[in-house]
Amino acid sequence: MDTITIEDLEVSFRVGVPAEERTESQRLLITVVLQHDFALAARTDDISATIDYFAVTQRILAMGEGREWRLIETLAVEIAEFAVADFGAREATVMVKKFIIPEARWVAVETTRARD
Repeated sequence: MDTITIEDLEVSFRVGVPAEERTESQRLLITVVLQHDFALAARTDDISATIDYFAVTQRILAMGEGREWRLIETLAVEIAEFAVADFGAREATVMVKKFIIPEARWVAVETTRARD
């Protein structure tokens, strides 16, 4: 299997369990690892035969417009699910890093979704 990795895409989303944490956007880093077969794309040199990673990043960046999440777990699952359903990834692993605990570099969640 072949892999596309979008590493540490920086976004500013409103996320947090307490309502006061969601009043302002906060910096998150999102890493997406997409599994896909590149054989046809490599033979044809055609972007339609692979995953358009620019389109994936634009979709993620747009997700925060007018939205908020209590849990970064929910955000990670939403990204993984649309990567599989809408972009044709065989499997998508998403890590969301949050910078909320001063004593820690970051806190992260990771999830994987695959085609049935």
